Amino acid sequence: MNISNEEMKVLLKSQQGELDAVLMYKALSNKVKNPADKDVFRKLAAEEGHHAAVFKKLTGQVLKPRNTMAMIVPLLYTLLGRKRLYRIIAKGEYAAVEKYQPVVDRFPEVESVKNDERRHGDMVMSLL
Repeated sequence: MNISNEEMKVLLKSQQGELDAVLMYKALSNKVKNPADKDVFRKLAAEEGHHAAVFKKLTGQVLKPRNTMAMIVPLLYTLLGRKRLYRIIAKGEYAAVEKYQPVVDRFPEVESVKNDERRHGDMVMSLL
């Protein structure tokens, strides 16, 4: 399949975002005290890893996760508190739905990732 430069940009950015989210959710699961929150963040980390694999199949590229969000988010948890941070995280998950929309028609496997992101936002919001 021929992938345009524009599509490749979206796919690579998505792949990087998913990889970064794995580290972020793992770091958050280590930071939070609430067992239910810990469980949800561990589950999200695993699912984001699966999403990264979906994008890797499409891009054929091996990317390294960046730990920027993994360092910042636990700090924000302390500074902003649970309620404000979880809303921000959920908003990010919902934003991913929009980011993936342009490539869904050409790459049907992205549809399930997109749907998962919406569900992830709902899962984080349900913790509040």
